[in-house]
Amino acid sequence: IRRHLDLLVADGILEAKDPRASAVRGRGRPSKVFVMTDLGREKFEHTYDDLAVSALRFMASKGDKTLVKEFARNRAEEITKRAAQILANKKNLSEKSEALATFLTDEGYAANNHSQGIGEELCQNHCPIAHVASQFPELCEAETQAFSELLGTHVQRLATIAHGDGVCTTFIPNPKNLSKSGKRA
Repeated sequence: IRRHLDLLVADGILEAKDPRASAVRGRGRPSKVFVMTDLGREKFEHTYDDLAVSALRFMASKGDKTLVKEFARNRAEEITKRAAQILANKKNLSEKSEALATFLTDEGYAANNHSQGIGEELCQNHCPIAHVASQFPELCEAETQAFSELLGTHVQRLATIAHGDGVCTTFIPNPKNLSKSGKRA
């Protein structure tokens, strides 16, 4: 795998980055996070990204930045409606988080979840809108709000592909681990 990754880096398709300082460091070769470069994105059909960016720039240029936010909220509401059906019969945060990860994978985000301390961590290993979201972070903000609504608790984005991180990471605290004052128990 390392040989293939090195070839993709040499060809300019991927970029190797050091992981965030908060990442746990174990034994062995130092870990790297690999992200697709703009050249790598060009190798795949992504011309729709250019159209989306142009449309959002046009909306923003009309002197009313609220149009972009409204579009982002509308997109997030559509996600919420579709995902809510899948999460409806899930009993606890772990089941809901797992169902959300499955939904997101079906939407092209290659997502997974796992328990992390006092909650769950949702990782989106691919972002089909990363190129657009890097220029319009309102899309990520609205998506994060949708996750919070779907899961019934505050969530916190720790990293996003749109900002150059290797994955989009969202921490979901388990309300059972919070006291009534809102602080961790």
